[in-house]
Amino acid sequence: MTDIDPLADRLASRPRGRTHAWAFAWALAALVAATGLALGLPRLVESRTEASPRAVTPRGPLLAEEQNQIEVFRKTSPSVVHITTLETQRDFFSLNVQQVPRGTGTGFVWDERGHIVTNFHVIQGASAARVTLADQSTHQASLVGAFPDRDLAVLKIDVPAAKAPPLPLGTSRDLVVGQKVYAIGNPFGLDQTLTTGIVSALNREIDSVNQRTIRGVIQTDAAINPGNSGGPLLDSAGRLIGVNTAIYSPSGASVGIGFAIPVDEVNRIVPRLIRDGRFVRPAIGVTAGPAALHQALRLPRGVALVQVAPGSPAARAGLVPFRRGGNGEIVFGDVITEVNGEPVADLDDMLAQLERRAPGDSVTLTLWRGGSTRKQTVVLAPGE
Repeated sequence: MTDIDPLADRLASRPRGRTHAWAFAWALAALVAATGLALGLPRLVESRTEASPRAVTPRGPLLAEEQNQIEVFRKTSPSVVHITTLETQRDFFSLNVQQVPRGTGTGFVWDERGHIVTNFHVIQGASAARVTLADQSTHQASLVGAFPDRDLAVLKIDVPAAKAPPLPLGTSRDLVVGQKVYAIGNPFGLDQTLTTGIVSALNREIDSVNQRTIRGVIQTDAAINPGNSGGPLLDSAGRLIGVNTAIYSPSGASVGIGFAIPVDEVNRIVPRLIRDGRFVRPAIGVTAGPAALHQALRLPRGVALVQVAPGSPAARAGLVPFRRGGNGEIVFGDVITEVNGEPVADLDDMLAQLERRAPGDSVTLTLWRGGSTRKQTVVLAPGE
């Protein structure tokens, strides 16, 4: 028995008409290839000519807006830092404890003593943090204080003042929609990144990490991405006007809606964090009732008191909580409707008003009880 070529065997097993079709297709393909080699390739080779790089067209001077952007970045970028947070992990095999990278964010130099401002959520849950300056030197940072209600934290590094210059401070009270802004940060770990945009809106409200409302927030379309958190929002003069803190995005990347904590709020909180290590909120010593109480009793908008701490500023001022009578009926107490003439809609509103003051300050409360109103002065005490 002789060996049979497998290919020949398969062709032999095909119907005769199909075999002829295959042979014709192979012949046609060979003809096309031969024609291309004979006609096309030589023509391509013959058409080659010498070529050299084109001359550069002079562009002229940069526009005034471009020059300003370059100058803002040149002056402010040395004050912007890259923050790497660390967490402690135990090796599964050796049981050795070591620190590993946890996340990254942005911060900026606040003063000449090496204080660094960033978002609280950048360092939340971390066991340590390192700060990388614009010259790429890295320094161990210590936590000075944090205020989660406003998503702010302060770190400190030990460096000469010339190595970490503080950012010039601006104000947010005179911002207008449409004015130019710049954001510098480390999106996705890419350090020293500048994006530009405008103030898109003012007085927005966002939730902090502990679900407290942050009011007066700046909305901008300057690109803010993960890693930008804690970085500065600057005006066209290179002054700090806000701290970039969040984006609104279904995808998690910038879609032109970013938010920044206004600098006036930052300038009120950061000095207290540096001085006390925490933000001591002034208090009057009351507990607020739920929204259901307002609805059930048809109370005015404000803070219905359900408890007044003994010896507290509220108790000394004669404030009275709602309570049950001897027969189970509800005895009306006080509802705080205004603080220093400014209406308060709920407890969060009242706390925001009190946070603008310091322990020892006096405030005038407008109180509603059983259909009548009165005013009462209360001296604020340190909160818990």
